[in-house]
Amino acid sequence: MKYFLIVLFTFFSTAVSANGGNGRITGVVKEAESSMPLPNVEITIKGTEFGTVADFDGVYEFDLKEGNYTLVFTYMGFEKVEVTNVLIKPNDVTIINIDLKPEENQLDQVVITATQVRRNTEASVLNYQKASVNLMDGISAQSLKRTGAGNLAAAVKKIPGVTVQGGKYVYVRGLGDRYTKTTLNSIDIPGLDPDKNTLQMDIFSTSILDNIKVIKSFTADLPADFTGGLLDIITKDFPTKETYTIAIGTAYNPEMHFNANYLTYKGSNTDLFGYDNGFRDRPIALNQPIPNTFDHDTSLTKLTKEFNPNLGATQENSLMNYSFGFSAGNQFTVGKKENKLGYIASLSYKNGTTFYDTTQDNIVGSVANDGEIRGKTQAGSLGKNNIIVSGLAGLAFKTKRSKYKLNLLHIQNGESQAGQFLQNNNDSDFVAYKKDYLDYTQRAITNAIVSGTHTNDAVSFKIKWNVSTTLSAIHDKDARTTAFQIEDGVYSIKPNTEPKRIWRDLQEQNHIVKVDFQNDYKFLEKDSKLKYGVLGLYKNRDYNVYAYQIGLSGNTAIFNGNANSIMLDENLWTTEHESGSFIRNTTIMDPANQYNSNQTNLAGYVSNQFKFGTKLKTIVGLRLEQYKLNYTGKNTSGNIYDNKNIIDKLDVFPSLNVIYALNDDSKLRFSYTNTTARPSFKEASIAEIYDPLSSITFIGNVDLKPSYINNVDIRYETFQEKAQMYAFSAFYKNFKDPIELTYYQAAPDNFTPRNLGSASVYGIELEMRKNLSFLSSRLKNFRFNFNTSIIKSVLEMGEDELTLRQNTAQEGDVIEKTRSLQGQAPYLVNFGVEYTQQKLGLETGLYYNVQGETLEVVGGIAPDVYTKPFHDVKFTLNKSFGTAKNSAVNLKVSNILGQQKSSVFKMYEQDDYLFSSRNLGTTFSLGYTFKF
Repeated sequence: MKYFLIVLFTFFSTAVSANGGNGRITGVVKEAESSMPLPNVEITIKGTEFGTVADFDGVYEFDLKEGNYTLVFTYMGFEKVEVTNVLIKPNDVTIINIDLKPEENQLDQVVITATQVRRNTEASVLNYQKASVNLMDGISAQSLKRTGAGNLAAAVKKIPGVTVQGGKYVYVRGLGDRYTKTTLNSIDIPGLDPDKNTLQMDIFSTSILDNIKVIKSFTADLPADFTGGLLDIITKDFPTKETYTIAIGTAYNPEMHFNANYLTYKGSNTDLFGYDNGFRDRPIALNQPIPNTFDHDTSLTKLTKEFNPNLGATQENSLMNYSFGFSAGNQFTVGKKENKLGYIASLSYKNGTTFYDTTQDNIVGSVANDGEIRGKTQAGSLGKNNIIVSGLAGLAFKTKRSKYKLNLLHIQNGESQAGQFLQNNNDSDFVAYKKDYLDYTQRAITNAIVSGTHTNDAVSFKIKWNVSTTLSAIHDKDARTTAFQIEDGVYSIKPNTEPKRIWRDLQEQNHIVKVDFQNDYKFLEKDSKLKYGVLGLYKNRDYNVYAYQIGLSGNTAIFNGNANSIMLDENLWTTEHESGSFIRNTTIMDPANQYNSNQTNLAGYVSNQFKFGTKLKTIVGLRLEQYKLNYTGKNTSGNIYDNKNIIDKLDVFPSLNVIYALNDDSKLRFSYTNTTARPSFKEASIAEIYDPLSSITFIGNVDLKPSYINNVDIRYETFQEKAQMYAFSAFYKNFKDPIELTYYQAAPDNFTPRNLGSASVYGIELEMRKNLSFLSSRLKNFRFNFNTSIIKSVLEMGEDELTLRQNTAQEGDVIEKTRSLQGQAPYLVNFGVEYTQQKLGLETGLYYNVQGETLEVVGGIAPDVYTKPFHDVKFTLNKSFGTAKNSAVNLKVSNILGQQKSSVFKMYEQDDYLFSSRNLGTTFSLGYTFKF
């Protein structure tokens, strides 16, 4: 080990000092029109014999002595460009990125200064958007910093047509979670929630992100199971020079922090790191026999004592949010000059405390003709502590014609919840309950991607391969619900409402092999690209729920509504006095809480990009996917499925994208594609899963079919200097067999997914990013960005839903045959005004976001539930210090208007009735970043 460390130290010392005090120039050469790397570009130092050639990624590099130089870029068929005023400092790296334009029968060269060709990251994303063959929107790391977004969920709300539900799940163009796809570095990645198709966005810290792309039109090289949009999360790559960054932050919300009424409960010693150390593990084996009280067995008391006696929430003072992060990266020359080894490492930690002092959650069972509402009401307080720890490590090795990359990502998330509620039932038994709720959810996702890119000498043929493995897990550990019935001021526990304890485990594997080929060739003397490839995907999910109940014999009024007194030693059942509390295993009686599912997807595609003349580009593609879903499980009716094939489809997905260049900066796009939306593991099942917090049961539907969608998109876009742009889009989508979550017909607190009729969605999007210098030169440092989406959806209801609505309609209410899609927002608005003063290192902005009233839960016996518009106003300020601007302070004020998030039942000729409500308060955040 000693000799190994000596060799390693010598290697890095040699690599760092190899340039002997010289400076370095590096950068990327791209084609201005396509924003694609230009290989084999010749770069020379004017007046010297120094020269080099850009590699297959368009990357070049020089080692030079201190001084002022002029770079000359030469490539056949393109303008010759001179870059003057390139200042080289000892042991420093100067980055010069440049775009070359095709020559237009001219021999004059272009001369520009180095300061004019430095590319900021926002402009880079816009260049990629401009050159993309897909309809695409994006947000850069620079924009993430400017808007003060702490996680990906907060960031993507700024993208046109994108909304975030529940602070976690992305909806694109108003379409629900199932119509959105999430990829990590362009590779499919599973979610951490059994109820959702996509990955939660709040677990990604912006410190590990390079940019975010939302692709809105399908091409054959992409997976076919997205319709609204494909969200591609791009993590940071290794830098061109050695860099280290430290960041710390804190946040304060007067409604939530330093509040003595904050609810919590005792957890494990490792909760602070986002995981439970076993303190909340199920204390006995699943097959452990538990005797009944009539067995008069002393082991019943011993087994009961194995369980944590804490059942009730306790009060303590809540703390502020805080976070910190560290990242490092560098690259080295290994052997030959063109061989580069780079690395990046990042670690971030976030600890957030949320307290809702006055929550409300209601269920409507039925509405009488006179307007009387029957159902359940629940009001109380809920405290949450959320820990997110994320780590990213990457290695890349690059030769003259190949690049190999290894990326490792792990995200650990632990969330503790404690609540106390008063519940009133006025649907049948007309009783009131005091309810305590304790829960801990532990989530983890680990992803490893190995990839390689190889080209021939002319860089006309490229192979890119990826092998990815993702392991994800979610554990709900000892969710505890205790409800005391209140009668004339007396608290007691009645039969069938005894305290419940639940453990839920989800384990999912996701394995992908993907190979893509690209061949550049001439067609009608125009540049063309043939792309083709194959993909193999395998997913497997195990889901189990283990349920126990605390039986009670004797007088339960002695507890006086105190949940923590139920399992005290003096109150446990024993053979001596045969009264008190004891444990029962109810998992064996409820087998519908376990299932195993696996899916395979074998895909192949071919796509060709043609050019006709100088302005028209066409991308035609065809994708085949063989998709299979198998299910193992049983339900309470005794039905048993043993690896039964639920879905087996061989589908063909055509795509056509046409791009017409009106001029160098303006384009008109058209797209026609077919895509699909498939049911999740949990939905295509016979599982019956109870949620102890909401008292709602989810019931799977094994007869679900995939949805198929026809998509038409038209877009006009124009790009200007200084990251300015305009875009106008119109789209239409037609759905066959859309999947919707609806009330289960037999009971209003049961939900099930169904294929409901047919549907269509159409809308328009408008985006503007504009500098205000056109109004006055004094406003040159101001800019505004605005985007809005107006969307209309129409779903033709199935016969069952239509009949149910007609049978339960109030007098005078005429039931239409159509309604809007679940999760579809009728409008979205984002607006921001920003001020930037580079000399002072100052960036500040005021941002506004809102989405229209959105169908959240599809009704039937009960009315439909809609989310109310939430007017989010946020202010950010970033100030850099020092000549190198290597330290910065950022301030953010969120939810300035103090808006509440709420959803309501919509009823005929009656006022809205509250479904749920949370008071978010106003949050003040302060952070500091230092780079060295």
